[in-house]
Amino acid sequence: MEQNRRNGVSRRGLIRGGLLAVAASGVAVVGLAGPASAAAINLGLDKQGAQRIQRWILTMYGYKGKIDGVLGTNSWKAMQRYLAAWTGRPLPYKGDIDGIVGPKTIASLQANLKKFNGYTGDIDGIAGPGTKAAFRRKAYANPPV
Repeated sequence: MEQNRRNGVSRRGLIRGGLLAVAASGVAVVGLAGPASAAAINLGLDKQGAQRIQRWILTMYGYKGKIDGVLGTNSWKAMQRYLAAWTGRPLPYKGDIDGIVGPKTIASLQANLKKFNGYTGDIDGIAGPGTKAAFRRKAYANPPV
């Protein structure tokens, strides 16, 4: 394994450390093995908030999974269908319906949250604290079906 001679840090250690930091941030991880398909991307929602989102997309956008409070691939596919059907401006979702919570999904979600849930940040495709707070508002604006 290649190591940096000055500080003894291996490339593998840097890669692992970087991926762990990205994974902890709540952003989808895409690496050599592909997307982190088994990872839940709740974007700061607690279990009840995620369940509210799942119930909402169940009735409107074809979510067929469990109401378990874990926003996985199927939950995000339904959310992408919602964002693709949204005719609002400036940014309806135009990517693949693949359940990957990447920059296109986040940017479209941010535009939607800006319109309906008080998001005031940039539409930059990065799920930061403002995006997560607005997503919580969206979740709790929906009745507990």
